[in-house]
Amino acid sequence: MKFNLKLKKKNVVKNYEGAEAFVLTPQLELYTAVVTASLSNKFYEKNDTRVKRIRELMARNDPKFIAKLAVYTREKMYLRSVPLVLAVELAKITKGETTLSNAVERIVQRADEITELLAYYELANERKGTKKLNKLSKQIQKGLAATFNKFDEYQFAKYNRDAAIKLRDALFIIHPKAKDETQQVLFNKIASDGLNVPYTWETELSALGQVKFENEKEKQAAFKAKWEELITSGKIGYMALLRNLRNILEAGVSKEVLKRVCDSLSNENAVLKSKQLPFRFLSAYRELEKLNENGVTKVMNALEQAVQFTSANISGFDDEVRVLIAVDFSGSMQSPVSQKSKVQKFEIGAMLAMLLQNKCGEVTTGIFGQTWKVINVPHAAILSNTAAMVKRIGEVGLSTNGYLVIKDLIERKKIVDKVMIFTDCQLWDDTSGGTSIAKLWSDYKKLAPFAKIYLFDLAGYGNTPLNTKGNDVFLIAGWSDKIFDVLAAIENGSNAVAEIENTRV
Repeated sequence: MKFNLKLKKKNVVKNYEGAEAFVLTPQLELYTAVVTASLSNKFYEKNDTRVKRIRELMARNDPKFIAKLAVYTREKMYLRSVPLVLAVELAKITKGETTLSNAVERIVQRADEITELLAYYELANERKGTKKLNKLSKQIQKGLAATFNKFDEYQFAKYNRDAAIKLRDALFIIHPKAKDETQQVLFNKIASDGLNVPYTWETELSALGQVKFENEKEKQAAFKAKWEELITSGKIGYMALLRNLRNILEAGVSKEVLKRVCDSLSNENAVLKSKQLPFRFLSAYRELEKLNENGVTKVMNALEQAVQFTSANISGFDDEVRVLIAVDFSGSMQSPVSQKSKVQKFEIGAMLAMLLQNKCGEVTTGIFGQTWKVINVPHAAILSNTAAMVKRIGEVGLSTNGYLVIKDLIERKKIVDKVMIFTDCQLWDDTSGGTSIAKLWSDYKKLAPFAKIYLFDLAGYGNTPLNTKGNDVFLIAGWSDKIFDVLAAIENGSNAVAEIENTRV
């Protein structure tokens, strides 16, 4: 079926499955499209389609809202690429806006994002020839000039890569003004390609990889010593630690060093400062499940402790609040979030669901596809619960019969206060019976008039199976634990768009 076919009813369209769905406001549609954009192939969309749709949606939105959304997406949702896209595309439709330069300064939080933004600017504006970045947007230039004073030599050197656009190129294009003498010396080093090679885990391991060893035992001992040195030096960041847990364990580091790894992983300040998306912890946990090395259990426990901190901002779900959590395990949810990731959307849904479930006093949790199935899981074990739930893929079939979740409540006359559905919002009825979740929700409200339903959109395709214009249906989008801040805002009478509008730029 073609997307967005108009029906006779106002505000009603067809979703990708051909079922009745509801359109979103321009602000909500742009928000959902942006915070679920990994710029990788989706089940129903391709990258270029998503970017094209974002451009079209931007034309329907106020430039200041777009600038705020870019900052919100970077600072609250922890996404890197899509805020750069928003900034570049915004430069095409607004002139002389200081809001844009302020947004650029906020969203560029790593030195390599300076060159990434310029690379997308070149691509988006179809620049060719030797002066591809000639006549750069003044507001983009102003914002990037300010970012040059945010980083030290280590940060610049760490990301001084041999790419199409180098830091040296960016310096000559942007002409930043140094904040002091020390910074000017640093700019001179960038200009002359004189940055000192940084001490990082990548450079150290790369250098060690060039060494010829007498035998495998000698090589193993060298890598063990190097990992121990890197960990005790404190030079390995939180994300690098997460990604290298398998390598560290296989290297056979000492018990003392392994304890340091676990302490670092489970340090609350380190977890919050790292701003990791929840599924990063799941990826690390899954790698550990495959190992047969000493210390695996200790590291898994450290990860469980770490992920508890990411759910600390979820409140208001004590024993007095009756909650139903449903996760979409349909075929369209079985696609990776990016080309480089093995994590699929249904796994993100399961992970976010377990974060929420961990904070609920009275809760029923389940998965749906062609059928609906309740899955009983304990509290506190967020990662192991998620891993166990993910392994049940296939038990409910590939269809997207989300209406069964509400139908089950009606048939059992079970009253709940909140229904939480983690989905790509492409729900339908595979029996050709025409049953819709919207119709059943209306019926359920006769049984439970104060019930509310929350759709956690993990794909951002631009429509919802329920009308969000009432006071009992709410839409939240994204993959970050920060979606629960939006949930809290809704409970206090706000919504996702209002949270974005409150962002200062």
